[in-house]
Amino acid sequence: MYLANPGRYDGIDYRRTGRSGLKLPPISLGLWQNFGGADVFETGRSVIRRAFDRGVTHFDLANNYGPPYGSAEENFGTILNKDFQHHRDELVISSKAGWDMWDGAYGRGGSRKHLLASLDQSLTRMGLDYVDIFYSHRPTLDVPLEETMAALVQIVRQGKALYVGLSSYGPERTREAARILRAEGVPLLIHQPSYSMLNRWIEEGLLDTLGELGVGCIAFSPLAQGLLTSKYLGGVPQDARAARGGSFNEKLLSDDNLSRVHALNEIAKQRGQSLAQMAIAWVLRDARVTSALIGARNVAQLDDSLDALDNLAFSDEELKEIDTHATEGSIDLWRGLIDAV
Repeated sequence: MYLANPGRYDGIDYRRTGRSGLKLPPISLGLWQNFGGADVFETGRSVIRRAFDRGVTHFDLANNYGPPYGSAEENFGTILNKDFQHHRDELVISSKAGWDMWDGAYGRGGSRKHLLASLDQSLTRMGLDYVDIFYSHRPTLDVPLEETMAALVQIVRQGKALYVGLSSYGPERTREAARILRAEGVPLLIHQPSYSMLNRWIEEGLLDTLGELGVGCIAFSPLAQGLLTSKYLGGVPQDARAARGGSFNEKLLSDDNLSRVHALNEIAKQRGQSLAQMAIAWVLRDARVTSALIGARNVAQLDDSLDALDNLAFSDEELKEIDTHATEGSIDLWRGLIDAV
């Protein structure tokens, strides 16, 4: 039987999400990779247990996380049932819909039909009556924004989600979405964009928009899909995502990017941190960023990331030096979508 660490909340500075009453841990755990049916169940279970024992209360999923699609939610539901039945009210659980999930015309996008059906499926897979946050996973140009936001409103009114969010929306579309939701009495809680030292697009308007609107920000891929770790400093290891293909394109391991990574790694050494720890701390340096959303293949990797909280402060000189290397690395898989809207 799993017994949670009684000191799990000691010393954790939970951050308020925008102007809402909801607080999130500074580091949240995402189940995009490593928690699906193709992965070792007990490894994922041990990571989730360890995360909770260290004060991580927010677990982020989506309908198509796996592989195969849906399996991350199924596994997470099993873990909830086995280990966390008495801790549900200590958890913030989120899911999303919008990317491809099932065959046919209704298996993706921002239509009311897709969003409502997808959330019902997600709740069934996880064995939940509601999620804490439900996201429109991406903007879709062939669906009126009003329809997508109306679906989110309906989901809240049905009690199937406590809050709603957006992911990968540009600043102006975010502002309009917030206006539509606010008119219906359902505030936009949070935005989930990609953000890292090699992908700084949210500094070009989105962060200012979120700050003005009072909307929280949870940054996914703060480690640039593993690029901002020690993993690629000596080449591409056989067990790395770049070697396996999929969402990580080996073209991202360009000479320019690797040069940036090596330079940033030297700065991290001077700070007494791993590169991953510094990358997470750097994302959290802006108070408008509520949480950094990380993944973890095993407990050791999780612990290394969570130890970033031991040193979150940067001197002006460190930030200036980081800025000389923390430049666009062409790693944002979602940039074309954002630029289009």
